Amino acid sequence: MAQAETPSASEIDRELTMSRAMVEAIAHEMREDEEVFVMGEDVADYGGIFDSTQGLLEEFGHDRIMDVPISETAFMGAGVGAAMQGMRPVCELMFADFFGVCMDQLYNNMAKTTYMSGGSVSVPMTLMTAVGGTYNDAAQHSQTLYGTFAHLPGMKVVVPSNAYDAKGLMHTAIRDNDPVVYMFHKRLMGLAWMPAPEGPKTGVPEERYEIPFGEADVKREGEDATIVTLGLHVHRALEAAEGLAEDGIDAEVIDLRTLVPLDTETVLESVRKTGRLIVVDEDYHSYGVSGELIARATEGALEDLEAVDRVTAPDTPIPYSRPLENEFQPSTDDIAAAVRSITQ
Repeated sequence: MAQAETPSASEIDRELTMSRAMVEAIAHEMREDEEVFVMGEDVADYGGIFDSTQGLLEEFGHDRIMDVPISETAFMGAGVGAAMQGMRPVCELMFADFFGVCMDQLYNNMAKTTYMSGGSVSVPMTLMTAVGGTYNDAAQHSQTLYGTFAHLPGMKVVVPSNAYDAKGLMHTAIRDNDPVVYMFHKRLMGLAWMPAPEGPKTGVPEERYEIPFGEADVKREGEDATIVTLGLHVHRALEAAEGLAEDGIDAEVIDLRTLVPLDTETVLESVRKTGRLIVVDEDYHSYGVSGELIARATEGALEDLEAVDRVTAPDTPIPYSRPLENEFQPSTDDIAAAVRSITQ
């Protein structure tokens, strides 16, 4: 079913958390195609530490929902090999921070095989991984690292911000013939022990639908400034925009949804209208998504661009202390202050 034929999330009575929407999409694909399977640490009996696979074991059993030893290099390599043989593995890397353990398998094998084989070998593998902070898990379990994966060619990079997008993007990811890195934010999953902000729980159709990669979503239209972001900070940007509206500042908010491919044109159209660009990113300040988007805006809409700024995490390991982590994270107030600074 094409996106255009699917009702918007606001038109659907049934609401799901992001975790349930993801599971529903995976289960549907597993019923449709016996070559789809899930593997990772604590994905079977535990159901994923962020409920990303909750309930799948009961329906599909251990043959298709597989807990693995704590060796990311081994099971990611197994996933790549299975994909090269025509299966469609969904491999969960429990935290994106662990990518360094299995980087050779991910970048030198998963991402490059199609290119190096001259297109004769596809790798239809979905790498599902948790990103983000806000719950005090310190420097090795709290990074986003969107830009790291997006920088390396050969992988598509997906970052849903709500349940409706999470399901549609998961369907697209599993059916894609190229490797997809599907990065979900822990804070958005709807867990009882880590409450989500207002917004990620949305209407979700029961039937299968796809959201095409490379199509950003304008969450809020505005005339005075463009805020571009993804994941958790879509909701913080929307909250900031509502506060700014009370002061007469009309901010447009764009949810990128995917980084690879990147919907540059939607960003440029907005910048040509507003003349001002704020990029909000939970990833690090330097050499990342924020700099790339500002570069593309200056390359494509320099004559229309009056001012730019970015609100990011600082270039330092993420602190464990709750007050320090709160200071580290880009906040709603930080976003509002940045918009005010370029519109006044």
